[in-house]
Amino acid sequence: MKPARQVIRIVAAVVVNDRGQTLLVRKRGTRAFMQPGGKRDPGEGDLDALAREIREELGCGIDVSEARHLGDCRALAANEAGAIVEASLYAVSLLGEPTAKAEIAELCWLDLADPDPPPLAALTEVHVLPRLRRLPS
Repeated sequence: MKPARQVIRIVAAVVVNDRGQTLLVRKRGTRAFMQPGGKRDPGEGDLDALAREIREELGCGIDVSEARHLGDCRALAANEAGAIVEASLYAVSLLGEPTAKAEIAELCWLDLADPDPPPLAALTEVHVLPRLRRLPS
């Protein structure tokens, strides 16, 4: 019998700029780019956790009043071998200019039509980008 895989539950921000590009981040010491966000603290709601994570990782805020839940999804975790990540995705608008802070080494704005994207986390590649490509432009 196989041991159960660790499940990491997170909230993640789907941010799209006025040019149709989506914001991705890469954590220090890793290869894969992914949505900003992270784990909830005990007793913390999704939007409170997302606002805290964005403030810590990107040094800016989000407009909580306009946040829209895009659904939940599961994929192999990018940075924890053998683990599964379960994410609640939220479309959000940033308040301020994002910059790499805390554990974030780099951020980029990815064009959805980019034929040669940087290495992507499975959650981003399998769930987020296909959802964004289906949205009306």
